[in-house]
Amino acid sequence: MADNASNSRRPVLDPIERSSEVLFGLIMVLTFTGSLRITGGDHDDVNRMLLAALGCNLAWGIIDAVMYLLAALSQRGHNLQFLRDVQAANAEQGRRLVTDEISPDVAMVLTPVEVEMLRLRLLQAPPPAGHPRLHRTDYLAALGVFLLVFSSTLPVVLPFLFISRAGLALRISNLAAIVMLFLTGWAYGKYAGYRPWRVGSLMVVVGIAMVGLTIALGG
Repeated sequence: MADNASNSRRPVLDPIERSSEVLFGLIMVLTFTGSLRITGGDHDDVNRMLLAALGCNLAWGIIDAVMYLLAALSQRGHNLQFLRDVQAANAEQGRRLVTDEISPDVAMVLTPVEVEMLRLRLLQAPPPAGHPRLHRTDYLAALGVFLLVFSSTLPVVLPFLFISRAGLALRISNLAAIVMLFLTGWAYGKYAGYRPWRVGSLMVVVGIAMVGLTIALGG
């Protein structure tokens, strides 16, 4: 139940959200550069690929930003309804609601006394009024989603803008994509407590496989 003050201290996007948005955008653009290798690609093909890749990630960035806002609004509405339900329930029902709302990994280490303390804290909160609404930080986060998705296109497509030889540009583009996939996996691994270099290496393999599958299915 974050309030405006806690929202202002919370990062706009957490590490997993940031890495995920970069990964989504990267997979998108790789489907275009990967198809260029298959077709051989002359100068006109390269230009069409660049326009398609940039346009696709621009559109997807906007869609993903809108979906982020809808998800934030939905979660905030759920939180308000949860508070109303706890405040309207008896003690036993309230404890059950609190336990169900907490993630299983956290709920399993809480004692009944601690669960009751959480329920009592919720009872002391002012009854929620009105409807959920979006805050400034939500719009900043949505802008961050858009920028991450779209900017993830640039390292992969920039070689085609500055290098006239399509084959060389494609090799440099693929190298940039591999580095980005590895760094994305590194961030996942570090956040989740795994060995970052292993997760980074796995992300490279998984990302290439996903791109190959997307191309094979006509994406």
